[in-house]
Amino acid sequence: MAIAALAVTLGEDYGPSNDPPSTEKNPGVYYANPVLYAVTWILLLLCQEGLRRRKGSVDSATLFLFWLLLVLCDVFPFQSLLRKALRLGEISDVPRFCLFYISFGLELIALILSAVADISPEAEELNPETGAAFLSRITFNWFNSMVVKGYKQPLVQEDMWELSEADSTADINQRFQYFMQSELGAARIRLQKKLKKKREENRDKAQEEAFQNGLSNSLAKGTFKWILIESAFFKLLQDLLAFASPQLLKLMISFTQDKSRFVWEGYVYAVLLLVVAILQSLFLQQYFQRCFVLGMKVRTAIIAAVYKKALKVSNDTRKESTVGETVNLMSADAQRFNDVTNFIHLLWSCPLQIMLSIVFLWIELGPSVLAGLAVMVLMVPINGLLNMKFKDKRLKIMNEILNGIKILKLYAWEPSFQAQVEGIRGQELKVMRKFAYLSSVSTFIFSCVSLASFAVFVGVSPSNILTAEKAFTSISLFNILRFPLAMLPMLIAAIVQTAVSKKRLEKFLGGEDLESDVVRHDPSFSTVSLDINPGRLVAVVGAVGSGKSSLMSALLGEMYNTNGFINIQGSLAFVPQQAWIQNATLRDNILFGSSHEERRFQEVIQACALAPDLELLPGGDLTEIGEKGINLSGGQKQRVSLARAVYSQSDIYLLDDPLSAVDSHVGKHLFDKVIGPNGILKDKTRILVTHGMSFLPYVDEIVVLVDGVVSEVGSYKSLRASRGAFSEFLDTYAKEQSNRTYSDGLLIDHMSRCYCKIKFPHIVFLVYMHNIQEQYFNLSLSIFSSCFLMWSFLSFFSSVRLRRNDSIRKPEHVSDLKKGQRLIEKETMETGQVKFSMYIQYLRAMGWGYTVMVFLVYFIQNIAFIGQNLWLSNWTNDAVDYYNMTYPNWKRDTRVGVFGALGVAQGLFVFLGTLLLANASVNASRILHSKLINNILRVPMVFFDTTPIGRVVNRFAKDIFTVDEAIPQSFRSWLLCLLGVLGTLFVICLATPFFTILILPLALVYYFVQRFYVATSRQLRRLDSVSRSPIYSHFSETVLGLSVIRAYGHQERFLKHNEIIIDKNLKSVYPWIVSNRWLAIRLEFLGNLVVFFSALFAVISRDSLDSGLVGLSISYSLNAKWITDTRPPEKWPEAGRLHFDNYKVRYRPGLDLVLHGITCDIKSTEKIGIVGRTGAGKSSLTNCLFRIIEAAEGRILIDDVDVSTIGLHDLRNRLTIIPQDPVLFSGTLRMNLDPFNKFSDEEIWRVLDLSYLKDYVAGLQEGLQHEVAEGGENLSVGQRQLLCLARALLRKSRILILDEATAAVDLETDNLIQKTIRNEFSHCTVLTIAHRLHSIMDSSRVMVLNAGKIVEFDSPTNLLEKQGHFYAMAKDAGITVPDITAL
Repeated sequence: MAIAALAVTLGEDYGPSNDPPSTEKNPGVYYANPVLYAVTWILLLLCQEGLRRRKGSVDSATLFLFWLLLVLCDVFPFQSLLRKALRLGEISDVPRFCLFYISFGLELIALILSAVADISPEAEELNPETGAAFLSRITFNWFNSMVVKGYKQPLVQEDMWELSEADSTADINQRFQYFMQSELGAARIRLQKKLKKKREENRDKAQEEAFQNGLSNSLAKGTFKWILIESAFFKLLQDLLAFASPQLLKLMISFTQDKSRFVWEGYVYAVLLLVVAILQSLFLQQYFQRCFVLGMKVRTAIIAAVYKKALKVSNDTRKESTVGETVNLMSADAQRFNDVTNFIHLLWSCPLQIMLSIVFLWIELGPSVLAGLAVMVLMVPINGLLNMKFKDKRLKIMNEILNGIKILKLYAWEPSFQAQVEGIRGQELKVMRKFAYLSSVSTFIFSCVSLASFAVFVGVSPSNILTAEKAFTSISLFNILRFPLAMLPMLIAAIVQTAVSKKRLEKFLGGEDLESDVVRHDPSFSTVSLDINPGRLVAVVGAVGSGKSSLMSALLGEMYNTNGFINIQGSLAFVPQQAWIQNATLRDNILFGSSHEERRFQEVIQACALAPDLELLPGGDLTEIGEKGINLSGGQKQRVSLARAVYSQSDIYLLDDPLSAVDSHVGKHLFDKVIGPNGILKDKTRILVTHGMSFLPYVDEIVVLVDGVVSEVGSYKSLRASRGAFSEFLDTYAKEQSNRTYSDGLLIDHMSRCYCKIKFPHIVFLVYMHNIQEQYFNLSLSIFSSCFLMWSFLSFFSSVRLRRNDSIRKPEHVSDLKKGQRLIEKETMETGQVKFSMYIQYLRAMGWGYTVMVFLVYFIQNIAFIGQNLWLSNWTNDAVDYYNMTYPNWKRDTRVGVFGALGVAQGLFVFLGTLLLANASVNASRILHSKLINNILRVPMVFFDTTPIGRVVNRFAKDIFTVDEAIPQSFRSWLLCLLGVLGTLFVICLATPFFTILILPLALVYYFVQRFYVATSRQLRRLDSVSRSPIYSHFSETVLGLSVIRAYGHQERFLKHNEIIIDKNLKSVYPWIVSNRWLAIRLEFLGNLVVFFSALFAVISRDSLDSGLVGLSISYSLNAKWITDTRPPEKWPEAGRLHFDNYKVRYRPGLDLVLHGITCDIKSTEKIGIVGRTGAGKSSLTNCLFRIIEAAEGRILIDDVDVSTIGLHDLRNRLTIIPQDPVLFSGTLRMNLDPFNKFSDEEIWRVLDLSYLKDYVAGLQEGLQHEVAEGGENLSVGQRQLLCLARALLRKSRILILDEATAAVDLETDNLIQKTIRNEFSHCTVLTIAHRLHSIMDSSRVMVLNAGKIVEFDSPTNLLEKQGHFYAMAKDAGITVPDITAL
């Protein structure tokens, strides 16, 4: 076209023509214009080509804007040419006229095409954003499909779109780690320098200082630099535009007052106002979108970094913070960062806005502005700083309560712990109340601002008359000023809080990692000091606390090393003393990330004696196991843990007492088939910590530990012969084993099909590791030929390679899960609207009196506000009435006085309203939290079996945070907006009655947009809340199983899994962010009046009311009454008789019975032993006594009182149990023994003496006040078991239940415990569930259970003579009739 136009001009000027040659040529513009156009088109072509070659681009913003501006500019010549032609009645310049209209048509087509994206439909399915065109991106139109879908039906996780590469956890984490590592490197160098300067005592402080700001630097400088810059640019544009509006308003007002001006000026101003408003909306939404996405990414980076750090943190650093605190780093602290990042740009934008406002106000009002400003400055410092301390403490206790809930129920200790939590909660609320009071003072000061300025302005000199343009321009400027001044203090407070979080995160992320060089994999290693030959089985024995488990930890590299190191070749498998089970299917627990080979899997199942258990489980090996293996018995957990190790086909097996938790005949089976000389692992290197004397003759070598020092090493025979410590030990405790042989003909030699792929086994090489945590292991070992080591080295690499292909596997054929097989129910989520009853429930918690008063006070305040505005507009009319006259003083004083009075009234009412609301919401917070904890402590045990702890913790963390902070704010803004909108409508209708006609259609448009939006937004919010819980659940599970994960080297797989869970959460967070922008931009386009509404609906649909309250509609009826009306006699049970009457029980409705009609009588002071293979229902029987599970049929009588008729606490306080897993809580030793402070110190020392802990406790610095770590981690398992014995001795009840209580202690301690129980509980009825049969051989009677039925019940001697079930078990354990007579 441009060339054609040029040709036309050239033709006219120089071409042959019939007319006489004219001297007048065409003007120069006819040449310049087409040339410029031609150049432009060439540039445009280049642009288009460049775009096509760019990977992943779908359209170009530059091109779209170019076409848009071109079309807009061409609109003017378009109408000029037309009007000229119409006026003349002919077209004067046909060629140019045609060329212009043709090119205009083409430009329009180009504009439409440039607004359409060029993308394949498949890509759009996954994530429409990737294929959104420029126009769709700035108006968020691509989100429409989600909104429509959300309106039609409640959204579910499957509806979420895939994340783009840049938003995925893996990508964010990778970038963040890269920058953080360099920061850490720099920090370490700084630390070295500091340490040289300072002496040793300041070491910790220096370490903290060194990594200061590392976190924020790596977030801001590296990871998210570009998003920060982009969002800052948009914010700057928006701020500048914000000041254009008041100036345009001023011009508009002066235009209406001056009747002599042209009409088009008014149109220009009106259009400009609209354009400025639209641009402002677009920029603002882009800025918010970027900031919120940035917040989301920062949270993701922190969660992923904390998780990654937790996998490699050293044990010392790990002990500094409890699981609860580490989870809090993820939930609360990461969220803090998220919130601050959303508004981080206000740090520079607020001061900028304040400066500009002051400049413009000065122009309007002169120095009188300073009066208003002085008032504003007053309110900035009034902002207290909050405290996270209490929340941490509360979450930590909650975490422990939930982890040890069964013990609390068995001992009826809930009230003591509830009181602790409520105490901390009280302090937390006190801080909240203070904070609320401070903020109400600042709102009051705020309302006096414009008041002060106008009063001073009018009072300074009589010539100052308040005109309409002055007043309204000033007020709009003051309103702009309001936002930054209100935000700054909040932002500063938030930043201070975030600084606390930052410190904690930096301390954690900067903590020491495990020393990677303690364990080496060096094949050419020669100076060794303990000799373990290829594929040997080495037993490690010693008393409780002699350092057996510490030796294991040292081998895994988990201990703090003072000198020496360990050299290990080949891969490790580790079976810890307390089995760690994941919340996954049984099969996934055993496979642990390896691929599934059916033959190998079945072989492992058989060898680990799991086949009978699989038959009992509802879904076989696809049964889901609850958190911490809650639906497996102790023995089953231990066998699953062992099966995991066997299946992993590692080279070296570290077995930390795996046989203690299983029955003796099962232990024997495991030794024969797995660990022993003929087991599956016979060609592997095995280090076995054991208390079982019967296995010692069959091991290759025995290492004896005494007080952390190796006292003897050698084979069973040589140690017996040397008459050392070991020999004495055996003589005392193992008489009955020493004279029997292991040739009961039970060792069948069909192990030939055991396939050991690696013929040359791998070896362990313990080096002299002196003083690993003051434990002197002088382990000495001989040297192997280097060729052998060379081979081990190669195999080590091959086995490492084999185990790298860990992907997270979903159990196959999940769809055909049988009933009862799913244990963890999917988290229930309300759908549809927030029920009205929820709002009512919240108002009820606030208190009706408060609610009514708050409404009333805010209503009066609103009337004052309207009055003030009407008075002001009336006042501005004075400027017209007294034009060129002196303003009378009385008039001025009246005006200022009434205006002032209304202003002060408004301020006072806001102050009052905020105070009342603060009290009301603290009230509500208190009531809702105590209801929540009340319910949680009263739900039956089955709730905890089917609900992951992370989900409950989420209720106490995220949802209580919502109730504390989000709901009161939303409620207040909703109230203010509602009243504000009504007031505004009233004022507008007074001024322009016509406006009433508009209200209805506007309201309708609003209603529909809001209906669409709320449906989607609410569901997205809920999805976010639900998908958050698994992040915390998985994290606390990981922390508990750290040593296992590290031993198997599965850190990468767990990291991947963590990324998948976080991504799932982000998939609902990201659309939620977009949905808010989608709504905002649509509402802002509905014009400025509508801005009032927009606030209203945005607040109403914040939905914060739902997450917290709906979240805990506990699905189980709260049937647990702690104390009922029928209370047993004071001294009950006096005799201690037990009677079971056709007692049947199942764990949950829909599952099979666990006990099938148990009927038996137990007389007073009888000692009953309960035996049976794992899963026979032994522990279930004790659970029924305590009513942890309720009867399906039948009843239990204790001293002729039916236990189901009395309150749970009455029942549980009168029984005593020493449980299978010794659970301790963090707090003092004394608190662990006597949480209600019922007993004197003398009584406590007495029971410590009886439980053989007196010397240990007396040796501690703080004695009874010694702090126990979370879960009792600073005591050995044996010591924890002894503490549980001490608890039982304190309670002095007539009925005692021992649930495998001595499984984790050595024989010596076991004998001591048995002795104490015989002496101290001689007058009691004792039920003992035993694995070691000789501990129950002196019982009055023995009950043999099988598959939930009693198969034998008689005295041990009679049972042995019968030669039935019990006889077979006794034979396995090597007990014969003569042994009993000896006992």
